[in-house]
Amino acid sequence: MEDRTPPPAEELPLTALHRVGPRLAERLARIGLESVQDLLFHLPLRYEDRTTRVQLGALRPGQAARVQGEVELAQVQFGRRRALLVRIGDGSGMLTLRFFHFSRQQQQGFQRGTPIECFGEARPGPSGLEMVHPEYRLGAFQDAPTSATLTPVYPVTEGVRQPTMRQLVAQALTLLDDGRLQLHEWLPAELRARYGLPSLRDAVQRIHAPPLEQAQQVTGHPLQRRLAFEELLAHQLSLRQLRERLQRYAAPPLDPPGELFDALRASLPFTLTAAQTRVIDEIHADLARPQPMLRLLQGDVGSGKTVVAAAAVLRAVEAGWQAAVVAPTELLAEQHARNFRHWLEPLGVNMAWLGGRGQRAARRATLDALADGSARIAVGTHALFQEAPAFGELGLVVIDEQHRFGVHQRLAMRDKGADGDRRPHQLIMTATPIPRTLAMAAYADLDLSVIDELPPGRKPVTTVALPARRRDEVVVRVRDACAEGRQAYWVCTLIEESEALEAEAAAATADGLAEALPELRIGLVHGRLKSDAKEAVMRAFKAGDIDLLVATTVIEVGVDVPNATLMIIDNAERLGLAQLHQLRGRVGRGAEQSFCVLLYREGLSRNAQRRLEVLRESQDGFAIARRDLEIRGPGEVLGTRQTGELQLRVADLLRDQPLLADVQQCAETLRQEHPESVAPLIARWLGARTRYGDV
Repeated sequence: MEDRTPPPAEELPLTALHRVGPRLAERLARIGLESVQDLLFHLPLRYEDRTTRVQLGALRPGQAARVQGEVELAQVQFGRRRALLVRIGDGSGMLTLRFFHFSRQQQQGFQRGTPIECFGEARPGPSGLEMVHPEYRLGAFQDAPTSATLTPVYPVTEGVRQPTMRQLVAQALTLLDDGRLQLHEWLPAELRARYGLPSLRDAVQRIHAPPLEQAQQVTGHPLQRRLAFEELLAHQLSLRQLRERLQRYAAPPLDPPGELFDALRASLPFTLTAAQTRVIDEIHADLARPQPMLRLLQGDVGSGKTVVAAAAVLRAVEAGWQAAVVAPTELLAEQHARNFRHWLEPLGVNMAWLGGRGQRAARRATLDALADGSARIAVGTHALFQEAPAFGELGLVVIDEQHRFGVHQRLAMRDKGADGDRRPHQLIMTATPIPRTLAMAAYADLDLSVIDELPPGRKPVTTVALPARRRDEVVVRVRDACAEGRQAYWVCTLIEESEALEAEAAAATADGLAEALPELRIGLVHGRLKSDAKEAVMRAFKAGDIDLLVATTVIEVGVDVPNATLMIIDNAERLGLAQLHQLRGRVGRGAEQSFCVLLYREGLSRNAQRRLEVLRESQDGFAIARRDLEIRGPGEVLGTRQTGELQLRVADLLRDQPLLADVQQCAETLRQEHPESVAPLIARWLGARTRYGDV
């Protein structure tokens, strides 16, 4: 008898859908779509209401709208960029459609008098409003709405247009609706009831085609909440599974008397804070275990993370192992190297430096010292990830500003210390405070330590925001501060992410300030300077031989000059809150009152205004991180937008924070009582994506 059980969505290939041939399937695979389940969980970025037609005369700039009219003129415009311009009218007004990519056949379709219906965003153009590459249809109008639902807008790839994606999703939903496709409920009924979660099938149907009458209720609806819950659950399960796998490895237990650290503490010119002492105890407890430590250390700017890292490093050295300290930039790595030399060499601990540049003979000698174990500590940049450095006995890896490294780079560092089933301990540090609820979701595979206390005597940095027209007043302020024996930073930013342009802007600013302030010694640092030249300028600034340092944002981390009491950030509106807070943290490191001036161009966006207000009102990095999360979203705060980690499709860590406690509880129940559901849930939401520390 023939089996009429409908195929599971995860097993049905996209080629089973109408009009999906090998070429289209290959394009869809580029964005991770291979099965019909992948398609059903390829969720919309946003929705558009295309049911109401707007007259051309009533169209406003920035409005996304469905319009109708007749073609009046179509011509190719030649210039810097060839474009097809199509002018349409409906008796109430005119609109230009602009196409940069077009075919001869497409051009010939725009005959004068042809009815046209299109949807797009109206923008100001040289001769009135324009729509650039709108979706359009030629021929008789449909005055009635084409659908009773909002129109979804999907993430797409080259060669796959929105209409194609919508048509494919509609096919998949029809198969589901007709019972010709199974969508498995991996959450048992008792858990769905416990957490008030509706049917997965209903949730998927709704997320792709929300009813018009609920246009304002897509977000936060119980059906949307169901998908957010399941997605967060899949991430939690993945991270817990990962941690469990990593804990199966052995690590060298580092449990000596701690005499080197006691000697370091006695030599320090300051007393450790209670928070630093607490965190060091947490790290030492981890290092004493025979499983790899996986700990994330958070600490605000100036909270003293480096000395905590030094305590961990000394523990490894005293136990007979090597330690590696890795930073994302030469400048930050050099700062760590200076601190470690100053603190550790008097204790008889030999340290090696490995950057991206350096003389061949010196580099060779460093590599040999790491390989034979005579160098107990290595401090460096991504050069430590590369194939050449071999460690004799690597027991601990410290990674600073972890979000700036890609997943594979971090894995490469961990694997440097692999020896059979043994892996080194890992301490991961960040000066970008992450709200605890966000850390619960993003770093469930890591133990969390927080230095939530600044060293005593630190005075808050007075922060003011001034329009650029008051720049001359700021220049006078710099002159006065330097005349009193203080030092100042002037940070230049650009909209373009170009090292060359930023260097040029900083150089021009330095020239202008040298002309306005001839009595001051002015230095210049930017990303295009060679490491030696950059180091020489920074050394001179730290020694007090430079009064005013003009720099790009390369000085965001890694510079510690207690005599610098004034920070000017030019075009401050162009930076995010975390970066502004990091830059401000370069001052306020001494006993004197420090100041930060945020120079901005007038006509600020609402978000830019909010950022500057938050920075003026607060010195607390964790409070600033919470506001940053509200303004920018978790992808930016975590740095995952670049690295590809924690790319959520429907969940929003800010909006869905109330779900996290239930998600964690549910994850534990599933792992204990329904282990068969774990792998399918992870596969549904994460696919084959690599997570931090995967094995």
